[in-house]
Amino acid sequence: MKANVRITDCIETIGPTLASNGEQADATDTFSRENYDLLAEHRVFSALIPEAHGGGGMSYADVAELLRKVAGYHPSTALSLSMHQHVVAANVYKDLHGQGGGPMLQKVAANELRLVSTGAGDWLASNGEMEAVEGGYLYTATKHFASGSPAANLLVTSGPYEHSEEGWQVLHFPLPLNAEGVTVLDNWAPMGMRGSGSNSVKIEKVFIPEASIVARRPRGDFHAMYCVVLPVALPLIMSVYLGVAEQAAARARARCAASNDPVTPYIVGEMETALTTARVMVDDMVRMADGYTFAANTDTVNEMVKRKTVAAEACKVVCAKAVEACGVPGFMRANGIESLLRDVMASHFHPLQEKRQHLFTGSVALGKEPPGQAF
Repeated sequence: MKANVRITDCIETIGPTLASNGEQADATDTFSRENYDLLAEHRVFSALIPEAHGGGGMSYADVAELLRKVAGYHPSTALSLSMHQHVVAANVYKDLHGQGGGPMLQKVAANELRLVSTGAGDWLASNGEMEAVEGGYLYTATKHFASGSPAANLLVTSGPYEHSEEGWQVLHFPLPLNAEGVTVLDNWAPMGMRGSGSNSVKIEKVFIPEASIVARRPRGDFHAMYCVVLPVALPLIMSVYLGVAEQAAARARARCAASNDPVTPYIVGEMETALTTARVMVDDMVRMADGYTFAANTDTVNEMVKRKTVAAEACKVVCAKAVEACGVPGFMRANGIESLLRDVMASHFHPLQEKRQHLFTGSVALGKEPPGQAF
């Protein structure tokens, strides 16, 4: 039996445990380390890595499906996992296209490392202060929305640096979360995705070796690297929210099956229609990224971010209608539907947010450069 089959099947087996652990984590705004340890035990963190590099060799589409399944048991764990997986996916793309990536994949597979991305919070300008010293830089910053950070190993992050000749740049580098001067703060208390461990990470004068810098780009400008990152990241992230919407719809159907309210079928019909929209959009996003053969350009990014906006809105409608169809019981925490509505609302905040997507898409349609970010 292939490793990827075993990994896929294991989610059904460990799912109830993921759900139970997740329920406790959500109730206390804490991260479920137990869930991450359980996923690591089944080598889920290296599932997407090619077998040649020591991973599970799962396809991109299979990992997207895995994230949907995990989301049905605990959305927050699935969301944190998607943040790890999209960093892995970007490195798989680089490896397949002769742009490096292999060494990182090998390290993750050898040690079942858990990665944290700060890309969404940093976006184009990044934040913090980098001071050039012999052999590298001293870096100070606070990185927000670092999902999975309480139980992760490596922060995949960036910092701004003003070069004496070339001006402002953003340098990208990995940083061990157990390095001296790195502290994961306990400050994640959101409306939804309460157990995602998206805490801030405080970095105080940590030495970053020059050899650790994996990429440099102009600060604030839309850069070609995002033509790889966004196409591989967004389908995985949105697969999580589709899994949330599917679970909300399933719970609403079960609760409403015996309803005699003549209005209920109409509301359920709205829910089902929105769910179809969400599935079509997310499935098409996965199709575009699967195989890593997409053209890494602004046109591909544009198609992805448009679909992300449509999918996110559809997932929100599904969960809202699930609550509405169930009436007052849907509004009660004990029935497990209102929490899914809270969780799905986080879909808005992943790049590109709706209005920023409209600006991006409109700029591309008018033949203009993609918008940057002031700093």
